Amino acid sequence: MSCKVVLAQSISASYREELKNTIKSRNICPKLVGFLANDDPAAAKYAEWTAKTCAESGVEFELRKCSRNDLENKIVEANQDAGVNGIMVYYPVFGDRQDQYLQNVVDVSKDVEGLHHKYVYNMYHNIRFLDEAKTKKCIIPCTPLGLVKVMEYVGVYNGILPHGNRLHGRVVTIINRSEIVGRPLAALLANDGAKVYSVDINGIQEFHRGVGLKLMKHEVSETTLKVEDVLPLSDVVITGVPSPAYKVPSHLIRDGAVCINFSTFKNFDGDEIKKKAAIYVPAVGKVTVAMLERNLVRLYDYQAQDRATVA
Repeated sequence: MSCKVVLAQSISASYREELKNTIKSRNICPKLVGFLANDDPAAAKYAEWTAKTCAESGVEFELRKCSRNDLENKIVEANQDAGVNGIMVYYPVFGDRQDQYLQNVVDVSKDVEGLHHKYVYNMYHNIRFLDEAKTKKCIIPCTPLGLVKVMEYVGVYNGILPHGNRLHGRVVTIINRSEIVGRPLAALLANDGAKVYSVDINGIQEFHRGVGLKLMKHEVSETTLKVEDVLPLSDVVITGVPSPAYKVPSHLIRDGAVCINFSTFKNFDGDEIKKKAAIYVPAVGKVTVAMLERNLVRLYDYQAQDRATVA
């Protein structure tokens, strides 16, 4: 088999080393607070990974457990604590629109997950900086950002093209359209020039910037296409279906495609996908945590700039 299996540890290594060196050389210790207000074992596992990775990098991490009804007040307390540089919440909490409300309770200056409305709005509108001087980059949600870094690492992005257009000509299918990962990822990739087929149980949408990337930001159109139509067209297939029963039909994958799984379950049949894919990335969790820390250091610096401006 000619398929190259690429592990998240290999992809995250350079980012983690850079973070360690930055924190050590500058003698800083950013503090991240994570709130766990559910009984989801996947969330508890993610919290364990976060704690372990932060300890290795020199980041102070504190996990605060509380009931979901107390969570809003606890977030507000952390917002007001100058010693806290970043805040994250392990979702789902209520599993409905109240979770979206909580995402906006987190102070935008401490939102390491990039889920606050300001960041979400900027992402969908292809606004990449928070300020007119372009000194502060927007915070991007950790898993979508991690998936972008995975695609850069394996060569999907074309470095010859200018930033913002480096996916021009690429066709990507994403099997997941959640508001946390799938939809933001589709927007990010389309804003970078890709034609993206976004798949969920209700159908397939196409995200794109038009012929010749004439649009400044992506637009979305409904299609009547099915998975069997789009998979054979796709240079990249990304999956995040939260079910152990779901498997991407390997026979539909284009020969030589890049296949990436961000689900906690194996959405690809490992043996079969290696017969078709050129590159297979079975998991991205360690890259996601590296992006979380990267966002934290960026927010730490923004807060220092703001304090200096006030002084």
